[in-house]
Amino acid sequence: MLELDIVGDAPLAAAEIERLAALAAASAGVRDGHIAIEFVAPARIRELNREHRAHDTPTDVLSFPIDGAAADPAGPRELGDVVICAEHTAELREAVIHGVLHLVGMDHERDEGEMLALQRELLSW
Repeated sequence: MLELDIVGDAPLAAAEIERLAALAAASAGVRDGHIAIEFVAPARIRELNREHRAHDTPTDVLSFPIDGAAADPAGPRELGDVVICAEHTAELREAVIHGVLHLVGMDHERDEGEMLALQRELLSW
């Protein structure tokens, strides 16, 4: 079972965030684990973006994977954290899916467009 913690003032209903996160994770065959999704102000996401990506600007979504694909399958999997700044996000549903797809190992900066294609498909459901 996918366990989800929502932190901060979520501009989407918790049930919708849970549905989107589960859908994105399941698309990679991940049905169990823990994810935290935090909604933050522009100053906080800018700080995180500067600290972790060396970009001194606010952004829409950041993902911080914890357990990689080689995690111990016998124990609960800590997938990681998704941080979203609603003020810099054009589509909140897309940000949730995008962040979770990164947690399950997808990377649009290294693939041939598969992640973004899957993201569009999932948003259409």
